[in-house]
Amino acid sequence: MMDISNLDELILMALREDVGDGDHSTLACIPPTAQGKAKMVAKQDGILCGIEVAQRVFQLVNTDLKITLTKRDGEAIVKGDLLMLVEGSSASILTAERTALNYIQRLSGIATETHRMVAMLEGLHTRLLDTRKTTPNMRLLEKYAVKCGGGTNHRIGLYDMVMLKDNHIDFAGGIEAAIDRTHDYLKSNNKNLRIEIEVRNLDELERVMQHGGVDRIMLDNFDTETLRKAVQRIDGQYETEASGGITETTLRSYAETGVDFISVGALTHHIKSLDISLVSDL
Repeated sequence: MMDISNLDELILMALREDVGDGDHSTLACIPPTAQGKAKMVAKQDGILCGIEVAQRVFQLVNTDLKITLTKRDGEAIVKGDLLMLVEGSSASILTAERTALNYIQRLSGIATETHRMVAMLEGLHTRLLDTRKTTPNMRLLEKYAVKCGGGTNHRIGLYDMVMLKDNHIDFAGGIEAAIDRTHDYLKSNNKNLRIEIEVRNLDELERVMQHGGVDRIMLDNFDTETLRKAVQRIDGQYETEASGGITETTLRSYAETGVDFISVGALTHHIKSLDISLVSDL
């Protein structure tokens, strides 16, 4: 499990959003002393992610619940697989159910889609990257799901890598000025961060090649023919990343250009959750 220091805080926020001043459906129907069992079951094939997050949801609702995990994050699962057993207060199980499922369904959906797209790159050195296009307050979990699916995390946020995109370059007064200002800033603030710069065409690429001072070049919205030319021009001097409108139908053709990384925002912001359910085990 990824080390997420504020995981409990995130889960408690989600529970407060759902429960409010009480789970009145459960309170009305279930005696507080009632005990029960429930099992979490896969209803669809995929890659599991979020099982320990779901476990923590149940624990935060009621520390007395007994939870048995039968699968682990990153494992391939098939329809009908038993993922988790929960025993204890029936009311607590029902109150935690939806929040636990929300986490595990979404994270497993991301891991499954990532795994499917990574498989399309088999035999090539290109690695699949995620982006910052994540659900607010879910970024670390969603990026963890990408890793469970075999993908690679890009920067986590604005703080751990410099990304000079078109607007930064335009506001700074050009490619050279943006790079120079970045180096001055990092030096004056005693920061040691990698620098990536976005280029939109071969002319901008040439300016970067002549100026230098970066670690990775993002080739944004290039077609495959132009991307191949760009990768050949860079010739291993800098890491290369392709981005912009790349889908599963074009993914392999882009990777075949020899580019080092392909970033796909859809990995985290355009995902269908995996079908997982919690059913009573009487």
